[in-house]
Amino acid sequence: MIAALNKLVDLLEEHLTEEFDVAGVARTLGTTEYHLRRMFSSLAGMPLSEYVRRRRMTVAAADMVRGEDDLLSIAVRHGYGSTEAFGRAFRAVHGASPGDVRRDGGPLRTQPQLRFRLTVEGSTPMDTRIVDRPAFRLVGHATRVPLIHHGINPHIQQHITGLPPQEHLRLKSLSDTEPSGLLQVSDDVDAEATEGTELTYLHGVAMSRDAPVPDDLDAIEVPAGQWAVFRTSGPHPQALQNTWAATASEWFPSNPWRLRPGPSMVAILERADDFSTATCELWLPIEPA
Repeated sequence: MIAALNKLVDLLEEHLTEEFDVAGVARTLGTTEYHLRRMFSSLAGMPLSEYVRRRRMTVAAADMVRGEDDLLSIAVRHGYGSTEAFGRAFRAVHGASPGDVRRDGGPLRTQPQLRFRLTVEGSTPMDTRIVDRPAFRLVGHATRVPLIHHGINPHIQQHITGLPPQEHLRLKSLSDTEPSGLLQVSDDVDAEATEGTELTYLHGVAMSRDAPVPDDLDAIEVPAGQWAVFRTSGPHPQALQNTWAATASEWFPSNPWRLRPGPSMVAILERADDFSTATCELWLPIEPA
């Protein structure tokens, strides 16, 4: 995976001013666009699309400073159909207009070319198991919320606390297949997992495909497939979020698996009364790499 990401960066650099076929590149690298974008975003700390924009504007700034071409020529060269669109993208990256940079030589916010490296520490083994599951349903109460990478998501918290206590008990009684118990489900997550983008959050349980779904509940159909299950324990939600990040930086680069599209699930196995600590299982949909 690390080699694939570095090859992707090299190819991007070679074709920086052209339309880039990420799906085609992923196929040549023996992976999928979904996995490639998710791993890039997780390890680089920014979506692939944002990295491309920053690199294009870095090169465009050099063109502006040299002053050899007019603004429209530079805009078109970097994939923009008008000077207005180019100017907005330029200002978003550099905090200054193209004219300011041409006149003053700055300010410039340069995006260096990325290079990925794998650091293997091995001091904290990840408690993981691979599970092969038949098709099932996720059933419960769903809502749309923004993605937040660190700390408690207040939108999810509000959704859960808005349910009456007896509803949690009813949901638990519907659970009839693994993963058991109440689940925190994230679905329809942006391929680049960009913070602030919307996802579907479902507070519910797993049910077998042939079990009847109550009319007042939402349902997500989950096809048969394999799952990587990571067990985490410690301060909540920090321990869970740290494990989630480590799947990209440590587990996937070291194992012959890749993410496949589908919901991710968190099962709370044990927790403190105030939820300050918890033992959880993180379920991620995977397929052979």
